[in-house]
Amino acid sequence: MSKRQVKRYESGFKVKVVLEALKDEITLNELCAKYDVIPMTVREWKREFLENAEIVFDKEKAVSQYKEKLREKDQQVDELYRQMGKINAQLEWAKKKSRELGLEY
Repeated sequence: MSKRQVKRYESGFKVKVVLEALKDEITLNELCAKYDVIPMTVREWKREFLENAEIVFDKEKAVSQYKEKLREKDQQVDELYRQMGKINAQLEWAKKKSRELGLEY
């Protein structure tokens, strides 16, 4: 069985297709035939485009949201490192005790 290859489209192409879709001059099926894409893909691009349109006029909000997400990820990473350190210390303690008792690990 052959693997199905996923098409990747450049952002400029997506914008071109979405803007034409928003004009409503031709049907979605005609648009998809013209650009060789499937309707579900165009609908998804259009939804994403409209959801993120305000970023054009409020870049500071987008940047602050991005920075907040980065802070959250950094906190998650720090917590995971803390847990790894704790588990590593417990492992070293268990190894030491097993050596003291003459047990193999």
